[in-house]
Amino acid sequence: MRQNSAVFDLDTWSEQQLASVEKALSLWISPQAPAGLGEAMRYAVLDGGKRLRPLLVLAAREAVAGLTPDAALDEAALRAACAVELIHAYSLVHDDMPCMDNDVLRRGKPTVHVQFGEAQALLAGDALQALAFELLTSDASAIDDHVQARLCRLLAASAGHAGMAGGQAIDLASVGMRLDEAQLRQMHRLKTGALLEASVMMGAACGSPNAQARDGLQRYGQALGLAFQVVDDILDVTADSATLGKTAGKDAANDKPTYVSLLGLASAQAYARELLDQAMSALHASQLTQTHALSQLAQRVVNRNT
Repeated sequence: MRQNSAVFDLDTWSEQQLASVEKALSLWISPQAPAGLGEAMRYAVLDGGKRLRPLLVLAAREAVAGLTPDAALDEAALRAACAVELIHAYSLVHDDMPCMDNDVLRRGKPTVHVQFGEAQALLAGDALQALAFELLTSDASAIDDHVQARLCRLLAASAGHAGMAGGQAIDLASVGMRLDEAQLRQMHRLKTGALLEASVMMGAACGSPNAQARDGLQRYGQALGLAFQVVDDILDVTADSATLGKTAGKDAANDKPTYVSLLGLASAQAYARELLDQAMSALHASQLTQTHALSQLAQRVVNRNT
């Protein structure tokens, strides 16, 4: 059914989508994993987080679905939404460990290594990463093999050396260094932007968009992914830990390069708005009609305070 922008309510839409995601995650992350591993995995994923990445998958699927229902592709989108959240959660578990960012607070509660110990946290992250790809290739689904393979490749590429892991490596190597804007943009596009872009493109892969629509969605995902990290940099200096649900001021304390340290607060805020405009223009250029969820999600990303 075609969305009416005048009546579309992102909160209602998100609540409906996330109910399905939360139910699926709770079902698929087994508490029965041995030696308490399941408990650590569930602690890392359930009952917390914005779930932006799953929402982007489902919003992009909706944008390309057209008027013909397809239960298998809807299932593929739900599995992709859960898989990308598992990858995101695993990355947070590992990033928070003492060997990397050494953080003690995440989503308003102790980080996984604080709660369960470093070894269990490492294993929980490993297991969540593996489970993500297991979800995408279920024998119990009617999802076409080509769709499964495409989803796996999109997710793997965004999480690996040319995506999130590579960006984190740059981040760790850049402590105490002054990066120029091009270097900082590249770091953020890999560390944060790649998985957000992949979320959009995984949703698009659960349909048959033409080249113009795919290009528009990809450019939307790229702009949104960078905007998210720019806003994160801003919030690190403007919000407190209780509001963020994680330790505020860590970037400055650790002498990490950010958009605020490079451009200043006002210019970083202006850049976030510029990226929002780019995302909106890309959506318009896609000529897709059911993009109200994508549009409002982008606005929420740039205007958020957590």
